[in-house]
Amino acid sequence: MTTRTADPRVLPLIVERWSPRSFDGSAMPQDDLDVILQAAGLAPSAYNIQPWTFLYAHLGDENWDRFLSLLVEFNQSWAKDASVLLFAVSDTLMRGGSEPNPNHSHSFDAGSAWALMALQAAHMGYAAHGMTGVDFARAPQELGVPEDHRIEAAIAIGRQAPAERLPEMLRGKEVASARKPVSEIARAGRFA
Repeated sequence: MTTRTADPRVLPLIVERWSPRSFDGSAMPQDDLDVILQAAGLAPSAYNIQPWTFLYAHLGDENWDRFLSLLVEFNQSWAKDASVLLFAVSDTLMRGGSEPNPNHSHSFDAGSAWALMALQAAHMGYAAHGMTGVDFARAPQELGVPEDHRIEAAIAIGRQAPAERLPEMLRGKEVASARKPVSEIARAGRFA
C-alpha cells in the first residue's frame, strides 16, 4: 500500500505503482511476460522507430546467472528473488533509409516502453523495479549487444513479498517513495 497522494483525476494505477525490492521467487508464466512486453511495445516513439529491445531471463533458466551477475552486488542481493530479469536496450540509430542516422530520442523512447511495462506489470499483480546498478562495462559483451545500441537499465519483475525477506538494511526502505510536487518539476517558459 502506498502513501502517495495525487489529484483524483490521476489514474490510481499510476499513483499506486512503485518499485519494491522484495520478491517472492515465484515463477512467471511466459504468457504473462509476453503480455507485459506487448504493453511495452505499444509505447510511442519518434517516427515509430520503436528502438527498444528487451533481453530477459527467467529465474533459474540458462541465462539467469549471467543476467544476475551483471547487476552490482547490492542489486543482486534482492533481485535474486525476482521472477524475471530484463535488460532494456535501445538502438542509437534510425534505420530504414539509405543510411542510418543518429536517433536523438532512443533513450527517451525506451523509457516510455519501460513505463508502460511497469504499469502493465502492476495491473497484472506484479511489481517491477528498474535499476541502473549494472556493470555497464561488462554487460554489452556478455549480452551480445551491438556497439550501436545502448543498455539503458536492468529491470526486475515478480510478485511482491513481505519486506522481511530482504536484508535488514533494506527493510525500512520497502515503501513507496515520495514524489516532487508539480511546482518543482515543471516551469512555464524558459528553464532559467
